[in-house]
Amino acid sequence: MTIAILLVTLTLVIWQPKGLSIGWSTMGDAVPALATGVITWSDIPIVWHIVWDATFTFVALIIISLILDEAGFFHWAALHVARWGGGRGRLLFPLIVLLGAAIAAVFANDGAALLLTPIVMAILMRLDFTPAATFAFVIATGFVADTTSLPLMISHLVNIVSANYFNISFDRYAMVMAPVDMVALATTLAVLWLYFRRSVPRQYPTRDLPEPMSVIQDHLVFRASFPVLILLAPDGYPARSHVEKLVSVPSDFLSLYTQNLGGGGCRSRINQPAASHRRSF
Repeated sequence: MTIAILLVTLTLVIWQPKGLSIGWSTMGDAVPALATGVITWSDIPIVWHIVWDATFTFVALIIISLILDEAGFFHWAALHVARWGGGRGRLLFPLIVLLGAAIAAVFANDGAALLLTPIVMAILMRLDFTPAATFAFVIATGFVADTTSLPLMISHLVNIVSANYFNISFDRYAMVMAPVDMVALATTLAVLWLYFRRSVPRQYPTRDLPEPMSVIQDHLVFRASFPVLILLAPDGYPARSHVEKLVSVPSDFLSLYTQNLGGGGCRSRINQPAASHRRSF
């Protein structure tokens, strides 16, 4: 029965018939699991005790990522990387991969894949990259977000669950996994380059790239982002205490963001569609 429920759950999660969300699929399969005794009500608080830290940390990271994205932080970083490429496509490719790995380390794999991918696509479209070249960069961005979500506890939900379960401190986890992440990054870059090297253009024009500071929508939040990144460093997280700091950071950001809405700071994408990196510049 357990295997049957698991297979049905996985099928619904992957297939998503008629747009059925993953949440409804798993909730629906929890009912027969409870009814058949595969799990009991007493198991729920045990599971919650294991995953609550990872859950709240992930929510906090997503809030931080969305606010920084709205302020233009990730767009600014991607434009700098595009300029560092100096018009050489074969230099830009590893730089984009490195940027994805850096964002995945701090903002988790989901944040890197969901936020950086549309920015990279928009920049490549502006540079008139071919569909094959765009595909190569987009796949590289999403792929490296998963393969390099290793160095810090906050880089992946599984990292948090595993470290808490085995009572591993933040700094101890980073000391062990950061070298592993470097190997994973090098391997990922090698594999991606071997597969996509023919699709990456040798040259690309940089004259059409806007100035990085021109895409900043909220300068106050943008300036505050750098201290936040310092707060997300390993020294700021003793064992099992990182969730409290992460939960406090989004509240501070939201306060800055709300104050600036009335003062001409960061504006809605609906009111300024041309400023959105998810569309053409």
